[in-house]
Amino acid sequence: MKNLSLIFLALVLFGCNHSNSVVLQSPDRKLKISVTANDTAFVVYSVESEGTPLIQKSKLGFAFENAPTLGRNMEIVSSSELHVNQSWKPVYGERAEIPDTYHQAIIHLKETVEPEREMELTVRAYNEGIAFQYTLLPTGNTESVTIQQELTEFCFSKDYNGWVSDRAQSEYRKVPISEITSPAERPLVVEADEKLVAIGEAKLVDFSRMKLQAGERANSLVATLHDNPSVKLPYTSPWRTIMTGDSPGELLEHNYFLQNLNDPCTIEDVSWIKPGKVIREVTLTTRGGMACVDFAAENGLQYVEFDAGWYGFEYDDSSDASTITVDPKRSPGPLELQKVINYANTKGIGIILYVNRRALEKQLDEILPLYKSWGVKGVKYGFVQVGSQEWTTWLHEAVKKAADNQLMVDIHDEYRPTGFSRTYPNLMTQEGIRGDEESPDNQHTLTTLFTRMLAGAADNTICYFAPRVTEKMGGHVSQLAKAVMMYSPWQFLFWYDRPPNSSEVIGGVPGAKDYIEITPELEFFKNMPTVWDETRVLEGEIGAYATLARKSGNDWYLGSLTGNVTHTAQLDLSFLEPGKNYETLIYSHDPDAEVATKVRIDHQEMRYDSILSFDIGANSGLAIHFKQTN
Repeated sequence: MKNLSLIFLALVLFGCNHSNSVVLQSPDRKLKISVTANDTAFVVYSVESEGTPLIQKSKLGFAFENAPTLGRNMEIVSSSELHVNQSWKPVYGERAEIPDTYHQAIIHLKETVEPEREMELTVRAYNEGIAFQYTLLPTGNTESVTIQQELTEFCFSKDYNGWVSDRAQSEYRKVPISEITSPAERPLVVEADEKLVAIGEAKLVDFSRMKLQAGERANSLVATLHDNPSVKLPYTSPWRTIMTGDSPGELLEHNYFLQNLNDPCTIEDVSWIKPGKVIREVTLTTRGGMACVDFAAENGLQYVEFDAGWYGFEYDDSSDASTITVDPKRSPGPLELQKVINYANTKGIGIILYVNRRALEKQLDEILPLYKSWGVKGVKYGFVQVGSQEWTTWLHEAVKKAADNQLMVDIHDEYRPTGFSRTYPNLMTQEGIRGDEESPDNQHTLTTLFTRMLAGAADNTICYFAPRVTEKMGGHVSQLAKAVMMYSPWQFLFWYDRPPNSSEVIGGVPGAKDYIEITPELEFFKNMPTVWDETRVLEGEIGAYATLARKSGNDWYLGSLTGNVTHTAQLDLSFLEPGKNYETLIYSHDPDAEVATKVRIDHQEMRYDSILSFDIGANSGLAIHFKQTN
């Protein structure tokens, strides 16, 4: 969408610059980044927060194949500064309008020794954090380079603790920086005394993925690339990002930071891009599909997704994703998919199809226009290859190709977002999370909320009626709360569940043994949207507890979770509109409730000056719908 209230200040400080350092401050003057070049040493940067060192002097540069390291023996030739104060309206999101205010410096560097190569460093200071990216410039006849190693460091003053996940879907653990001996996922949140710092990357489109691990210098993290990318010059790298905040909630409220570092939306007509709630069809039968369509229409859902097996065995390279050929190991069928799609269209329900990367890699250009002709609304890209420059480039091109065919996309498995959904908002969501199919307890979900969710939307695959919900995952109220807290424009609510009139076939999906019971609290899901006008983090501690409130239209929805200890949520409701009354539906866990889900529903009248105090048991939750009544 177009930028609003654009204010650009004049470029300054062009030409010769005799200083060996450039200092840039954030608009609120609380953050400061300094970049220094000193002939024989490496170019370094440092970051201060409110006058206190946050990142110590840290190295910048690259090591190349068949060429000297770049970053040593350089001087600042010139710099230019730009101040931007703007906002933009996303196609959808966690807020209706996103602030985009920063100070930027472009620093031109040149080697003081042969071969006198040049490099630009673009640095931005936001109130929310610091970002920088490299532009490698051509020298002489050099048209391309192969990068052997990125030398970027993030040096701290102490061996602080960080929340570490080795893979995008693995468990989080809290360990000192020095113990991060293998590459860890980003964003990586570090507890730096009174500040929280999240190190990550933005606008990764055609480069190797960066991860982070302990460096040779004490208390340092270093960028680690997945492979050795080759780039044509001039080439601008993805952004390296340093978010900071006084609390986990402040970081989470600012998770638009990565989107701000990506290009604006390039899709002119976005009318076909529609968020919504999803049920997975687990039987791979016509009867199951029709039942899911009816259930979706009756219960406020917008999509039905057919998962692996509808076109054959997903791991067989010979399986043809242009045919409806049910994998017999998953389901005996029959599946008349076109009949289901046509029926869904009459009910205003969209169909999403899963395709494994084996078929995607062979058939992408064939199946995308084919699915559009069938009336399919979206594709879930499964088990895609990630990390390398080749597959990073392929995947983002695959999202663009889906947009060309007016198809929305959900990327599953190890892909983590870096803000590309701003440029191509048909990329609705992605996994890259240890979601509910992995049966995390609430403590882990509360860690994920303040770490992984800083990167953007996550397909958490809520599985409302599966036995694991009560056995491991905080009960059904926690599932209601997660639907508000774990943001995803496509929100899967019934990952293992079948509507009451579905087929008896399980479809080879582990855990898909139960039928949906129409219980009173499902009204919460029915009314709840998946995208928001405003988001507030009311309280939160990583791994312990959190409460979020989100606004849609005149209504607010609230989700709260506890970890391994009980928590009293003392909630200030001043986010509600003054002078308005709200019918408040409170969903809580009650072991004596008559329904099998043990969800109790209380009705109260609330106003903005009300105080709501609620005791939430360990590994449990709370969900609230504030309905404006006047």
